[in-house]
Amino acid sequence: MGCLGWASEVALGAGKASPSQEGVVGAVEKTKQGVTEAAEKTKEGVLYVGAKTKENVVQSVTSVAEKTKEQANAVSEAVVTSINTVAVKTVEEAENIAITSGVVRKEDLEQPAAPQEDKAARVQEEVAEEAKSGGD
Repeated sequence: MGCLGWASEVALGAGKASPSQEGVVGAVEKTKQGVTEAAEKTKEGVLYVGAKTKENVVQSVTSVAEKTKEQANAVSEAVVTSINTVAVKTVEEAENIAITSGVVRKEDLEQPAAPQEDKAARVQEEVAEEAKSGGD
């Protein structure tokens, strides 16, 4: 039996409720109402804190992921740059050794421009010519 039921029985058991019995019933009803309101506010508070905590965790994880990605990109760029530098130096040293030992002549190592580069240069020249002549 709940608190309100007991208070009602006390009030009704005597036939007519006395002022003290009415006071008890009123106090029980107010207490029940207060506890219900407090429970509802607590629930709202817990849900709010839970939502904010979830938001912050997601934001933190996203931030860490972004920083990790940025660091990985920076490291990979540095590695690529280093590998390219090492490759260029290796080729240059191999060429120097080949020239010094007389295996090849320096002129033999000089490569003519690739056909695509020649074509690109011609296109640029044509565009420049057209610009000078006003597109006629």
